Parts: sequence; structure tokens; C-alpha cells
Amino acid sequence: MSNSSPTIGVLALQGAYDIHADRLNQLGATTQFIRTPDQLEGLDGLVIPGGESTTFLKHLERAGFYDVLNDFVHTKPTFGTCAGTILLARDVDNPPQRSFAALDIAVERNAYGRQNDSTILTAETSLPGGPMEMVFIRAPRISRVGEGIEVLATRDGSATLIRKGKLLAATFHPELSDDIRVHQLFLDMVRENT
Repeated sequence: MSNSSPTIGVLALQGAYDIHADRLNQLGATTQFIRTPDQLEGLDGLVIPGGESTTFLKHLERAGFYDVLNDFVHTKPTFGTCAGTILLARDVDNPPQRSFAALDIAVERNAYGRQNDSTILTAETSLPGGPMEMVFIRAPRISRVGEGIEVLATRDGSATLIRKGKLLAATFHPELSDDIRVHQLFLDMVRENT
């Protein structure tokens, strides 16, 4: 696998996984839909898309997938969006649930309300290129950020895009915007680690 065309898996159990793959393909990555634990083998990175985090957990626990995926997110570049961020968080509230505890953050599920409270905002980011459109759908809120977590964007004082080491997480859905900077950042992170 060359650094110029990394192979990125997109967890394809639910959520807008196909749109994530489209964005990554547009940026020159090779993508694979991941539905079984053995498909994680040989990937340079992984996207855990939005969806419903408890539904993700049910799928993962049925196939013995959880432990293999847990090992992956602690060792390889992983990008979580919305429910993916919940699964990567150390602490999950409202209500509490199991997670990979890969990022030292606390997350409140559905913190901004129900589906009809979903919104699209434009906010400042530390990524080059000016303000960023952020699509929030039943979004979690990051209520605590641990040491060493880099906050790249916020909403009402709460982090919405964070990075630490090989991990990237967004409480919004960057795949639903035409702005490809977040996916480009993840590909850059993957290339740094291959």
C-alpha cells in the first residue's frame, strides 16, 4: 500500500457510510466497506460513521466484532463521526453505555435534542480555509476534553471536532457537507502513520 493511496475502511453496519467512502475516494483513497472483523486486516485507517451507537454495539457484540475493533482503534488511525465519536469516548452519559475509551473525552448522547432539533451551523475552525459548515443530527455534545486533546472546532463553547494522535472525532456529519477538509485531515493523519 502506498502512502499516496491509503486503504480506508468504512464501518458499514449503519449510517451514511457510502457518503464517507465517496468523500475519501474523491480525495484519492481506496475504500472498503467493513461488515465483519476479519475485514479490518490490512487497513491503513477506519471511519466509524454516524448512526445509533447502541445499535452499533448490538451488531458488534453479536459477531465478536467488538474486541477486534477495540484493538484496531487503539492502534490504527480512526475517525469517528457522531455515533462514532460516542464509541471512541472514554465516558458516555445520557444514558451511560459501553465504549472503546480510546479518547479521553466525556460525551452526552443526544445532547442537543431530538431529530427535529437537528441543525446546520457555520463556525470557525483552526483548519485552514475559514469557517466550516457543520451538520448536526441528534448530535452528542463533548462535555469534557482531557489532556492532550486538540480542539479544532466548537459549538457554543463545546468541542465539535477534536484530534489526538491517530484519532479524529466530530460530533457533526462532515460527510453531509461539500466541505472536504475534515476527510482530507484524516487522510493526512493516515499517511503520517503508514
